[in-house]
Parts: sequence; structure tokens; C-alpha cells
Amino acid sequence: MVDAAIIGAGPAGLSAAIDLTLLEKRFLWFGSPSEKVARSEKIANYPGLGLLSGAELSRRFAEHAAQLGIEPANKLVTNIMAMDGKYMLLAENEVYEARTVLLATGAVAAKGLPGEQEYLGRGVSYCATCDGYFYRGKRIAVICASPRYEHEAAYLAGLAGETFFWPAYKDCTLSAEGMTRLDSPITAVTGGLKVSAVTLADGRSLPVDGVFCLRSAVAPAVLLPALAMDGPHITVDRQCRTNLPGCFAAGDCTGRPYQIAKAVGEGNVAAHAMVEYLAQNE
Repeated sequence: MVDAAIIGAGPAGLSAAIDLTLLEKRFLWFGSPSEKVARSEKIANYPGLGLLSGAELSRRFAEHAAQLGIEPANKLVTNIMAMDGKYMLLAENEVYEARTVLLATGAVAAKGLPGEQEYLGRGVSYCATCDGYFYRGKRIAVICASPRYEHEAAYLAGLAGETFFWPAYKDCTLSAEGMTRLDSPITAVTGGLKVSAVTLADGRSLPVDGVFCLRSAVAPAVLLPALAMDGPHITVDRQCRTNLPGCFAAGDCTGRPYQIAKAVGEGNVAAHAMVEYLAQNE
């Protein structure tokens, strides 16, 4: 069991990982570098760095992490459970244990699509390699949030009998045998005991056996249903503490302003609050 687990590798997660490293704590770090930062044309309000592009800041972030010998595991955490003063985390069918957790997931929808949380584990999945096999020869819907997950969508299309594919980004060129590119967004998941259909923005209903949501992060309220939320944001105090003992949050997931400098500062605050919590609960 480690001292901490960080969920998210954007500015807040990186900031916390740096501090926990310097404070000699054992931690797990999950996620992938922030696309929001990398795609920023110009960043002008990060003190001391002047005007620079998002790509340049992303490069500097990566260099800093490499200097400290830390790197996030590119795994999606799909469930967190509080148990006997510790947290159990599920990431791609692997279970991990940590005494504290930091949610640095960025700004994501509070509950995802209507029906998404209700049918999680009953037809809704976040992991292509974990659950794709169960839909061999069946009909599925795939929501892809970024080009970085296109290989997973292609993998699923190779297993399923028919795939309805919705890319939530521009300039997608992915195609595969048995894959139908939707021209209207998926807006809801419906069914009975299990998923039976998806609803599109144009009002159509498509019968499916399963729905795969390929995103960089799972909505906080799905990860931890007991988490106190304020709309789409996690409720925290000045020490970045949530309503759950040992659980902290930092960055865009805690609310506006959605700024890199703010996220880095909260990551720092959260890391020190986690260390204080660990000391008080030895």
C-alpha cells in the first residue's frame, strides 16, 4: 500500500506529484498529459515564464517530471472505494491500495451522459481491453473523446459485429470494417436490466448491447458516488479536502477559474494537506 494515489496528470496532478516526490512519499500516479495545455496557442499568465505556447509548457512539464524520475501510468481509473481507512482503486482490471487519494481529473461532466452511471457494469464500460471481449459479434456504441483513443475504438470494431462510432472532436478520419460513423451525437444511454439502446441528438434510438466511453477521465461522481459535488465541480475547502476523509481534489475539477496557474497552486496545497493527513493518521 502506498501513501497516496493521484488521479490525473495535468498541471494539478503534476504539481502534487512533484511535491510528494520531494517530501519522500510513496505514491501512484495515473493519467496522461493534459491535451488542454498542449493545445493552448499562447499562455501569458504563468508567472516567470513570459509568453509561451502550450506545447512548450507541456514539454517543460515533462522535462521537470523526468528530472525527478516520475512518470504517470497511462491507465484509466474507473472505480475508487473507501475501505477501513484506505482507498482501493481499480485501473484496467488491476487493484491498487492507497492511504489517500487526490482527484485531479480536470473539468469533466459531473455524471456523464444520462444513463451512463446507472448502467455502469451493465453495458457501459470505460475500458476497451478489459471488457471488449464480452461484446464479440455484438452491436456496440463507442464514444471517443480524443484521437489518442482511436486505436481502442478500432480494436472494439474488430471484435464487435456492428459498431456505431461517435468522435467528440473534429477531423476524425478513423474507419474500420463494421463501423458506422454517426452524424449526430449520442446523448443518452437507455435500457432495462442492461443497456439496450443509445439515444441520438436528432431523436433516433439505436439498439445496442453495450456502450464504450473512451475518455481520459471518469466523472468524479461516478468514481466516488459519496463525493460532495457542486454541479459539475468537486466541493473542497481551502486545503483541497473533500467531504471524504483522506480524499482531496485540485485543479479544474474543483471549479473556476480554469487556469493552469490555479491548478498548479491547488496541486501544491493538496499535496501538503495529504502529508499532514498522513502524519495525523499514523
